[in-house]
Amino acid sequence: MTWTSADEKAQASPTRLDNDTSGKSDEKNAPDAFYDVAQSAAAGEISEYAVVVEGEEQTTWFIWLLVCCCTISGLLFGYDTGVISGALVTINGDLGPSQLSDGQKEFITSATTLGALLGGLAAGAMSDWTGRRPVLGIADILFIGGALGQAVCHTVWSMIGCRFLIGLGVGLASCIAPLYIQELSPTRLRGRMVVLNVVMITLGQVIAYGIDAGFENLRGGWRWMVGLGTIPAGIQLGILMFLPESPRILVRRGNMEAAHKVLSRVYAAATPEQVDLKLKVLHAAVQQSIAIANSTTFLERFGSMITIPVNRRALIIACGMQAFQQLCGFNTLMYYSASLFQEIGFNQPTAVGLIISGTNFIFTLFALKYIDMIGRRRIMVFSAPGMIFGLTLAAIAFHYMTKNTGGNLTSGAHYPQAWSAIVLLSMIIFVASYATGLGNVPWQQGELFGLEVRGIGTSLSTATNWAANLLINSTYLSLMAKITPAGAFGFYAGLCLLGWLFCVFCFPETAGLSLEEVQNVFKTGFGIKESKRLRETKREIREREKANSSHATED
Repeated sequence: MTWTSADEKAQASPTRLDNDTSGKSDEKNAPDAFYDVAQSAAAGEISEYAVVVEGEEQTTWFIWLLVCCCTISGLLFGYDTGVISGALVTINGDLGPSQLSDGQKEFITSATTLGALLGGLAAGAMSDWTGRRPVLGIADILFIGGALGQAVCHTVWSMIGCRFLIGLGVGLASCIAPLYIQELSPTRLRGRMVVLNVVMITLGQVIAYGIDAGFENLRGGWRWMVGLGTIPAGIQLGILMFLPESPRILVRRGNMEAAHKVLSRVYAAATPEQVDLKLKVLHAAVQQSIAIANSTTFLERFGSMITIPVNRRALIIACGMQAFQQLCGFNTLMYYSASLFQEIGFNQPTAVGLIISGTNFIFTLFALKYIDMIGRRRIMVFSAPGMIFGLTLAAIAFHYMTKNTGGNLTSGAHYPQAWSAIVLLSMIIFVASYATGLGNVPWQQGELFGLEVRGIGTSLSTATNWAANLLINSTYLSLMAKITPAGAFGFYAGLCLLGWLFCVFCFPETAGLSLEEVQNVFKTGFGIKESKRLRETKREIREREKANSSHATED
């Protein structure tokens, strides 16, 4: 079997960018000109030039409905990771022991992460077989079962088992929801639409902290905290029945009629001819992926993630960014912030945790507005130093705060309020910087992979996220005890520095490139310069076409 990589294909079929359409400005000939350009561009690197249609920059009600439904997965993801922070400080003796030990707390939180690791690993390959939509439905069923199980459990191990079930749902949803949104969103809005899912994750965490605060003083209130997660899962499960499958999956299955129907709803302002051409260009662009998918086994495609340079570079970037997102230590705040703030002297630790989750939500809204304007790479390069500063400041504050307790946090000890306030400030700086860049950008992972390996690639990178999450969260309390809080936060700052250097030298810009164009940036390396060249070429083409359109209108 011969496997032709994307870069080989691009070299074999160079794109002509000098199509002269100015002479065909008349209304009758415009569709023919558009079709000629589409045919020429579909096989090469500037395919998006051929698929720009009327109203593409608009966000239709259909897109909003689709994204709002998908982002319920993000809400559940955020809620179930955030709610455990308040639950851990209010469970008390309801699960048997009078107080949960550090080890039991780590098991309960890590069970979710382990489930998410396995769910994320299976999600992409499963969605290639069943489609994107059914996997989200399975995730909802797992959410509902896990939430109800937690609400009625009476032992530590049953709680761990239910948290594992929740984790499977989180893993499936965290992998597929962004992928589903990417494949249905117009290129100019793709980054923003995926960030909406992250906004919902942060909103879910805010809601979780709010509910934690509301039920904090109610006996058995933690059962309500975890059980209320069934409501959004049930809503999404009902709405999913009315949503379509990804048009790229439909094209791969040969169901062109259904794909055309979906595209006509995505691009509601486009003419029927433009939708036809959009579908033809999409089919041409994914034809190689279809051929590969139909002529290879799953194991061969899995192996191609390493053996084919384009896929390998995309995988290194996707996995590297996901590892960076977790190794920075952010989720330890989501899981343990209430416990941490309780130890350093705050009387309302859950309410203080709400400040952290609120900061995360607000600065994610900034990313929502600017991620497609500023670009993924630039946001990462400029926001990561803020994370390093915040963690370094926290390490310094913990060092001076705990001088009288041997460097460790001791329950019942009184710490200077000034240093406690500086810890809170440092956490706000860290979280604001994280939410602006690192909290969002790694979830754009699906755009790095070709269709034939997109499910596998997103599964592996999502699994990397949860594996790093598992490592950090299962060692956080132990690390704090072994090397002191100052040492732990200094260690996380060092990991952030390494992640920032990775972004500077390896992470290319993908904003403004179609899903089919992104693979071309990895032809000869990690694509930082190639991406810049490709985006500049596209900008020149758009400006030329606008000028031609203006001249045609004047004539």
